[in-house]
Amino acid sequence: MVLETLGREKAPCFGEGNQWYRNVMPKTLEGQITMEKTPSYFVTNEAPRRIHSMAKDTKLIVVVRNPVTRAISDYTQTLSKKPEIPTFEVLAFKNRTLGLIDASWSAIRIGIYALHLENWLQYFPLSQILFVSGERLITDPAGEMAKVQDFLGLKRIVTEKHFYFNKTKGFPCLKKPEDSSAPRCLGKSKGRTHPKIDPDVIHRLRKFYKPFNVMFYQMTGQDFQWEQEESDK
Repeated sequence: MVLETLGREKAPCFGEGNQWYRNVMPKTLEGQITMEKTPSYFVTNEAPRRIHSMAKDTKLIVVVRNPVTRAISDYTQTLSKKPEIPTFEVLAFKNRTLGLIDASWSAIRIGIYALHLENWLQYFPLSQILFVSGERLITDPAGEMAKVQDFLGLKRIVTEKHFYFNKTKGFPCLKKPEDSSAPRCLGKSKGRTHPKIDPDVIHRLRKFYKPFNVMFYQMTGQDFQWEQEESDK
């Protein structure tokens, strides 16, 4: 199950019951793995308990990226659907003069990964959770996919030859080297140009997220180097 933090899709309706959920999944033969991707699971308080009660041995994959970039991307997606919304700078603060970040705004709150992970670790051991770097999925998709395949106990079938970098979109696309079918790229909702954000606002957000990022690194045992990434810019 992929608990991606990069999108905004809604989760399936829990009220329909476990059997309904199982029925909408594709039939799985012996030796096959069924996967589902729903970004809202990771930030939904009830999700860990519900998933554990249904399938406690489920393996979980969480795709994370720099929370500042994630927040701006989230806003960009909403802006494309609702161009009348206030600016990012307005929405990001409770009081900009005092520098008070509005952590209740979903675009900001989702990026507090340590807070959400704490909830999941009450039900699932760290050994059942794989954290995938959204940045490395762009710069080294084959490397990240190797980790995913190892985690799921699969042969490393997806390799470097299955990817090519799309300069227009700014991220890799999937191709099948054994045939001439058209490459598969993410849809139009991905790869949008971000609006220009006040550098002071970005600086304040980096300071806001830093302690939460450090806590997340400690909890996962992985350093995603988001602070290093920002200092290189």
